[in-house]
Amino acid sequence: MNAPGGPGLSPTWASSDKDIVGTALGPSRVWYTLGHGILDEVYWPSCSTPQIRDLGFIVAGDGFWSEVKRESHYELTTPAPDVPLPKIVHQHERYRLELEVLADPLRDVVLLRYRLEGKGLKLYALLAPHLEGSGHDNTAQVTPQGLAAMKGGTALMLAADCGFTRASAGYVGSSDGWRDFHDHGAMTWQYDCAPNGNVALMGELAGNAGVLALGLANTVEGAQTLALSSLACGFEAARAPFVEGWQRWAGHLKCEGLEPSLQQAVRRAAMVLKTHNDRDFPGAMVASLSVPWGDTRDDPGGYHLVWPRDAVESGFAMLACEHHDEARAMLAYLIATQQPDGHWLQNFYTDGRPYWGGVQLDEAALPVLLAARLDEYGELGDLRPQATTMARRALRFVARTGPFSPQDRWEENAGINPFTLGVAIAALVAGAAHGFLEKADATHALSLADDWNARIESWVYARDTELDRTHGTRGHYVRIAPPGQTAQDGEVALRNRGRERVSAQNLLGLEYLYLARLGLRAADDPRIRDTTRLIDAELRVDLPAGPYYRRYNEDGYGEHEDGSAFDGTGVGRAWPLLSGERGHQALLAGEDPQPYLAAMLASASEGGMLPEQVWDTTPIPERGLNPGRPSGSAMPLVWAHAELIKLVAAIHRGQPVERLRAVVDRYRTPRVPAVTHWREQAPCRTVNRSGVLLVEAASPFVLHLGRDGWKHVDDHVSEPLGFGLHGVRLDVAKLGAQRTLEFTRRFLGERGWEGRDWPLLLLPLATSGGND
Repeated sequence: MNAPGGPGLSPTWASSDKDIVGTALGPSRVWYTLGHGILDEVYWPSCSTPQIRDLGFIVAGDGFWSEVKRESHYELTTPAPDVPLPKIVHQHERYRLELEVLADPLRDVVLLRYRLEGKGLKLYALLAPHLEGSGHDNTAQVTPQGLAAMKGGTALMLAADCGFTRASAGYVGSSDGWRDFHDHGAMTWQYDCAPNGNVALMGELAGNAGVLALGLANTVEGAQTLALSSLACGFEAARAPFVEGWQRWAGHLKCEGLEPSLQQAVRRAAMVLKTHNDRDFPGAMVASLSVPWGDTRDDPGGYHLVWPRDAVESGFAMLACEHHDEARAMLAYLIATQQPDGHWLQNFYTDGRPYWGGVQLDEAALPVLLAARLDEYGELGDLRPQATTMARRALRFVARTGPFSPQDRWEENAGINPFTLGVAIAALVAGAAHGFLEKADATHALSLADDWNARIESWVYARDTELDRTHGTRGHYVRIAPPGQTAQDGEVALRNRGRERVSAQNLLGLEYLYLARLGLRAADDPRIRDTTRLIDAELRVDLPAGPYYRRYNEDGYGEHEDGSAFDGTGVGRAWPLLSGERGHQALLAGEDPQPYLAAMLASASEGGMLPEQVWDTTPIPERGLNPGRPSGSAMPLVWAHAELIKLVAAIHRGQPVERLRAVVDRYRTPRVPAVTHWREQAPCRTVNRSGVLLVEAASPFVLHLGRDGWKHVDDHVSEPLGFGLHGVRLDVAKLGAQRTLEFTRRFLGERGWEGRDWPLLLLPLATSGGND
């Protein structure tokens, strides 16, 4: 008989508050997550595609029933920090439930061993299928072999070695097992099927100790075969190779010389990174096996997608552990997923299919830095030819698009920001220094990098603002300068605050820290010191476990004041990741980085998972929000785990793993650029009277040039430059202008005259501070 009440409530995912995540290192293609002491999302056949919301339990008998995940009194242990085989013990006054979870290394099966102790009690398994990444249009069915679900070309089977005494399929919110217990205090329904809806399955286990097998395949028959064959071999037969596989992998991690608890934290963080790697597409690493605020929304993408930025940050962490093979695999994957014009998609499934369509300049530059660091270690090997091709395409994109980026690293605003700009400059230098570029492009790359580096402050540094006057600083780096404007006079629309507009000069962030981290600015540069003073005053949140930082003032990405979930607006909370970035700066500036490292470690879950954000204000116990503990944002966040590893390595070695010798050597002392590169997306307002001005564009043009108010007008035809650009090179001193230059351009082809004039004020002498 079919269950009533279809198609059920609107589906949601499990909480993003994960205890631990895991997978097997073998042919198996399943990834599991645990939260609140039960099995949450299981991913198959890639770590981009969740197939269930959760698999939990009800304990019942003698007029009593308890849903295990709502009790939340449990302990979690693993055999070792780098072996994700969780053992969970739930303690209740009426029962003790022990669970142990792993992935069968040989099959697409998650195994769950259970043992219930409690007089007169029975155990009921509750399964919520969300096949093909969605809770819509699933069909649940009770079969003689177990609990099945199917949708399109995907199916699952939950089988028990002791079998089910009885079972039922239903629709969430009306005829599911939890609703049955809620309404009747016992299992009273036994529906055979619930087609095409948001469905759930429940089965009364025939024994209080045994093993469950969740098999996934393209057909119910295939899922059943996998689950039953895994049960036939037994839990221990899977456990031994599971542990051995992780121990063998972890044996190559290099984190000696650390005190034991810190070494354990690094090994656990490395395990988290490895768990987020795909099986069919080696080197593909998703950002998190979670859906932020998943228990309140139906988000098909979540964070289980590849973000090139997050991936490369993790690649550097693997290099810090001397796991060079992992970094090489990632570089090969990035080479394969690069777009024809040289950039990478904002994010994508592990097979390369696009998800969001944004473009971020840092995501084009970072893979070049990873290739250069591998080369610096002598580990590029046979990847060099392909890495060279990749770098040429990526740097062509960077050179033609920058310093402007359509999106910043928080994916909210277009403009110029210190993080993206710093990464782009470092990549241009690295491309030339490591032989990735042909001679003409290498020359242009270095010239462009020098110019951008000298002009950083003209774009993203504000002076003598209200913030400065309040805190006694002379100026500061801002989070971002909007398109066509500067830090001093621009306005920024806040995406998560209803597009509210704020002055760019009042918008602080930690992006500037990468200028010192990469070696573009000294850590004790007065401008760096002043900005650090401001972020410590405005963005720092001191909690009992230590200092944490918000992304920027006026951030809206986080829970609301009342603790309700982020729903497009909210209040930005504190990020442990940013404690790591501040810790790097402390190290470089000769301060103690340990408080920042301690704060990161203290934010971890029971199983050592680091969250994207922590709750940073008054506790709201009814919502599970406590200061310094994970909020409803993503957990684990791969980038945070990578930052932890890199901070530990930097403390141990004395410098950040991202630093390249070529970049540090080039900008060890202030460098006056030989050429000022003028381009429409970031035009300069002044030029040195004794310098060289290079007016650039992506296509050929004629420069219509005037002096001192359009006197002495002449035309200059552009010539080919590096990276396929075109430009007119002008020796300013020879132009005969006294005060100003002005020009407009006529492009060859359909565009014709651009329809506006561009004025430049002549400065008397070349300076190292850059042009406005």
